Amino acid sequence: MLSSVPQQRSSSILSLPSNRISQASLSAFSSQLYHINRKLIVKKNYQGILINCALAKVKNSPSPNSDILVKERHKYFDEVIITVRAGDGGHGAILNLPSQNGSAKSVGIFDKARTKKKASYKRDFDGSIILPVGGHGGDVIIYADESKDTLLDFHKKSRYNAKRGGNVDAMGVFSSQTRSGLAAPVLRIPVPLGTVVKQKRGKLLADLAQPGDEVLVAKGGQGGISLLELPEHRRNKMMDFTTNILRDDSDKVLAVGRPGEEVSLQLILRVVADVGLVGLPNAGKSTLLAATTLAKPDIADYPFTTLMPNLGRLNGDPSLGAGQFSSAATLADLPGLIEGAHLGKGLGRNFLRHLRRTRLLVHVIDAAAEDPVQDYRTVKEELRMYNPEYLERPYIVVLNKIDIPEAMERLPNLTAEIWKIGCDVMELQNDDTSGREASHLANDSDQIDIDSQEKKVKTIEEYQRPLAVIGVSVLTGIRINEMLKEIRVALRSCQ
Repeated sequence: MLSSVPQQRSSSILSLPSNRISQASLSAFSSQLYHINRKLIVKKNYQGILINCALAKVKNSPSPNSDILVKERHKYFDEVIITVRAGDGGHGAILNLPSQNGSAKSVGIFDKARTKKKASYKRDFDGSIILPVGGHGGDVIIYADESKDTLLDFHKKSRYNAKRGGNVDAMGVFSSQTRSGLAAPVLRIPVPLGTVVKQKRGKLLADLAQPGDEVLVAKGGQGGISLLELPEHRRNKMMDFTTNILRDDSDKVLAVGRPGEEVSLQLILRVVADVGLVGLPNAGKSTLLAATTLAKPDIADYPFTTLMPNLGRLNGDPSLGAGQFSSAATLADLPGLIEGAHLGKGLGRNFLRHLRRTRLLVHVIDAAAEDPVQDYRTVKEELRMYNPEYLERPYIVVLNKIDIPEAMERLPNLTAEIWKIGCDVMELQNDDTSGREASHLANDSDQIDIDSQEKKVKTIEEYQRPLAVIGVSVLTGIRINEMLKEIRVALRSCQ
């Protein structure tokens, strides 16, 4: 920012003559200064220019400290923004050919022994001389690692830099011993399975859903080339052997290594599971997971005990013999949903995206609640409002806590009322077929109503019925094997 300053006599302010103030160039300013006895003297009665410089600070979102990460892990475990920078390329070199001035006369055997052999350079297939180059900068690769389960570590360290390539190791003279710079190693960053890698502006780069999946997110810079500095009378001759000859000072930029790419990435974790357990808080989802797998989630008698998705491995079907090992499945226990979860109430909206990879949903309903059917409708409605595709997936309804006498008495009525909510699969297929035929007829007659083309919003009664409705008591182990059998049969039908 430039601003005019009143006339001053202080010698501490750099000044310019008033008649030249509009031409505030470096040459005009330096011409007014002169040295006397090694001291810088500035003429008086000048009008000065005050230059105020301000550094722009980059506004970064504050990263949570370690205490917050421990207390509120559920807010940070599945999403983070990081910055990665690939390594710069190594620099080339400006080289001179060794001097070939030697005495033409050779006297005696000892002089011949002291005569150096003519240097032999590495050459390409066409006979051109191969000059050394700077090393390639390190690339940055993000890969899926089974040993990782959260993205919390990236909140502690959000910037990753790969190493730069090595420079050409030369002392200014080109010889057969001159080597190229070493390439920098690749920086590999592990992330949990199911991590979605996006650019900060939203462009999808990769979905790392399987072990070993990887994506190159930043490329390292190319190394600079080496140039030969020769006198003019030797340039034309050397042009037959190489084109990397320094013609003027502007060519020196070719010896500088190229910078590596720097990108900001958004990492989003979507849990990889075959079965998703959904329901209202305190319905018994964590207890069901602990009873059927080796997982040990937090279990308590108050709602919202589960703050993060818990995963457990369900063993395969023993009746399949050797095929039981390939029929194993992963169960995911999600935090409880409440009414308005799709709008951000409670913890549901933050974790509903973890259902995208599931093949089967298990609705866990508290059969001893005041109105279990309304609880079941609430959960289905929240799923429909968040993503209607969730209701198109096969699902099972588990009525939990039937060890309570009141729940056991009304179990038949609850099962019948839940079966009434929804349609059969055959009815849905027939409706889709008739809808497609009607659309074709409308296209043939050129009588298409724009409003009719809009997709009709379905209610929860217009989606398919559950594959099974079973009453269990997870805490006491009542009918657990029957529930596992229904889950395994449903999983086989989803393949």
